[in-house]
Amino acid sequence: MHGKIIFYEDRNFQGRSYETSSDCADMSSHLSRCHSCRVESGCFMVYDRPNYMGNQYFMRRGDYSDYQRMMGFGDCIRSCRMIPMHKGSYRIRLYEMENFGGQMYELMDDCDNIMDRYRMSDCQSCNVMDGHWLMYEQPHYRGRMMYLRPGEYRSFRDMGYDGMRFKSIRRITDSC
Repeated sequence: MHGKIIFYEDRNFQGRSYETSSDCADMSSHLSRCHSCRVESGCFMVYDRPNYMGNQYFMRRGDYSDYQRMMGFGDCIRSCRMIPMHKGSYRIRLYEMENFGGQMYELMDDCDNIMDRYRMSDCQSCNVMDGHWLMYEQPHYRGRMMYLRPGEYRSFRDMGYDGMRFKSIRRITDSC
């Protein structure tokens, strides 16, 4: 089953709309702005800058009539990425330093406080072996977040997260 999301130019599902079931790197080719959306099925990450950059927000099925008030970032949604359904195990390796340096810890479950549980001073790179994950800047899954799909992430700083410390991580297990 694929996801389906509908974006609207104005708040409260007004104005022109754009519907997609896949990734969209630049919403400006479809809408001049985007201030509300409806997730009919699946899960998506939305971004306040084109090309999956900037602040990110995880969206599951539901209505988002005024995303700015609810999420508190940026002036509007500029790109989105569909999160594929994952069945199976989850596995990620977190590294204290860039390029997989320093202490390494392997997780297969959620962690509400990385620094406390593993006594890590920082987390600057990771390798996602299985599953899809959300990493948060604050303990207990709060604050700004970053979506991680399978692959190597050698430097969070190079990805635009310079100075941001990630302190909790959870698996995306929603039956989106």
